[in-house]
Amino acid sequence: MNRYFLISALFLASLMSFSQDGSDLFSMLEEPAETPSLLPDRMLVTQRLLWGEKGILRTSGIAPLTLEQRQKELKLRRTMLTAHQVLGYTTLAAMIAQGIIGGKLYTGQNDLYELHKDMATVVNIGYFTTAGLSLFTPPPLINKKVKGFTSIKAHKTLATIHFSAMVVTNIYKDKNKEVHKGAAYTAFGSYALAVLVFKF
Repeated sequence: MNRYFLISALFLASLMSFSQDGSDLFSMLEEPAETPSLLPDRMLVTQRLLWGEKGILRTSGIAPLTLEQRQKELKLRRTMLTAHQVLGYTTLAAMIAQGIIGGKLYTGQNDLYELHKDMATVVNIGYFTTAGLSLFTPPPLINKKVKGFTSIKAHKTLATIHFSAMVVTNIYKDKNKEVHKGAAYTAFGSYALAVLVFKF
């Protein structure tokens, strides 16, 4: 009899110790394992706008936030970033051609004006498509902050410069030749450096 009383007392004491700790034995047994986050803490504003938890593609139901969907998004991300790189090289080549044509225009070869305008269209389409492929790509699973200056940080810093310069180049193309020329050279120089630092 004493043995049963002792076992019952120990069981009740263990239950009381759980309740004193603010824990419930049964809820602890039933608590589901923590699911890993499907999105990184850090995202670009453009990525958050489309792919964030409350982004357009999530709330519209086009891309629900599930593990299976995120696997598809990571494949899409790889494809988009590969296209970004290839189109980036193509745009750089078009920029070089545009710079040569533009330089000849400034020396008085006005017969190249229409070609210069057509080449500007090619450069703009290539450039802004390349930028879009990077800005609107689905986010990675993890986006950790890396200490120190890396090639990726240099690439992003230069991207801010050449993006701003490209906008200024287009705004001043018919308003101010000197500003247009300066912005175009800034865009080309920072863009070429961005391609090089990312490659090496």
